[in-house]
Amino acid sequence: MEAILSVLPVDYFVPTPAVHMAPSDGATLPPAGVEVIAAAEDVLRQQTGDADLSAAPCERFAFYDEARTCFAVVQTTERRPYGNVILTKGVVGPDGKDLKP
Repeated sequence: MEAILSVLPVDYFVPTPAVHMAPSDGATLPPAGVEVIAAAEDVLRQQTGDADLSAAPCERFAFYDEARTCFAVVQTTERRPYGNVILTKGVVGPDGKDLKP
C-alpha cells in the first residue's frame, strides 16, 4: 500500500477515502486482523501526511460487493486476515499536492 499511495492521491471529497474489511455481525476481528488494519492505517497516515485519516470498517459481504465495483485490484503477499483495503482515488491539484476541500 505504501507504493500505491506514493503515486495515488486519496479522495478527500468523499466521507471515507479508505475502507477496510470488517467481520460480519456476531464475529470478532482476530488479533492478526487488528494488527494488519493498524499497519495499513499507519501507512495511510504516513503517505498522505494526514494524521487524522483512517480506514472505515466495511462489513465483510458489503466489502465484497464494493470490491466488485473497483477499477483496479492489487494482490499482494499479505496473508493476515482482514488485510484488505479499498482506496478511493483522488486528484492532484495544480500545486502538485493532493487536492483537498
